[in-house]
Amino acid sequence: MKITLARRTVAEFLGTAFLVTAVIGSGIMADRLSGANVGLALLENTLATGAALVALIVTFGPISGAHLNPVVTIMDALEHGLPWSDTPSYILGQLLGGISGAVSAHLMFRLPLVSISTHARNGSAQVFSEFVATFGLLCVIWGSSRFKPATVPFAVGAYITAAYWFTASTSFANPAVTLARCLSDTFAGIRPVDVAWFVLAQILGGLAATLLFRWLVPTIPANAESVLLPHHAKN
Repeated sequence: MKITLARRTVAEFLGTAFLVTAVIGSGIMADRLSGANVGLALLENTLATGAALVALIVTFGPISGAHLNPVVTIMDALEHGLPWSDTPSYILGQLLGGISGAVSAHLMFRLPLVSISTHARNGSAQVFSEFVATFGLLCVIWGSSRFKPATVPFAVGAYITAAYWFTASTSFANPAVTLARCLSDTFAGIRPVDVAWFVLAQILGGLAATLLFRWLVPTIPANAESVLLPHHAKN
């Protein structure tokens, strides 16, 4: 079955929207229910995000590859899995989906549609954390998708769940999610001024992992079209 670019873009929009809704919504709920216990709130936020990510990749993976992340899309295109001509549509869908997810979370909790975050996430440690988080994410994606494709949703969900705890930044690892979270002055938010450094670190981390796996598994550039994006989905 041939899946058009429009359908794949909508899948990326919906998947990213639900992902951001899960991140921000569970953060709001956790903050309200945890009794000011930040560790407990983070645990609740983590479990909801990891579980949602597994479900979303299983749901939208057969349609678009379930990138849900501009870094994944760019690296997939770099490795010839996604045509460069399709990349802007994917990224636009992800960015708009992330914003829509933030608005949806706010609506469900009776908050203003947009509230610019004042949650500071700055400094070299946090920026390096984003490099490490995204480097690890792309390593997990390239490794699991090359050798055990059926495990990708669970491997990615498990990694992000763990990375919430072993990185100082709580592992955003996604430019679309990062941008969306600056529109939410809640537990999961990030100040707009901190976004650019996070995104730069994410791109560099994704690129480093992709180049590493070119060396670790030299067949990736030739075969990537069957890794992240279903081959039959191309126009």
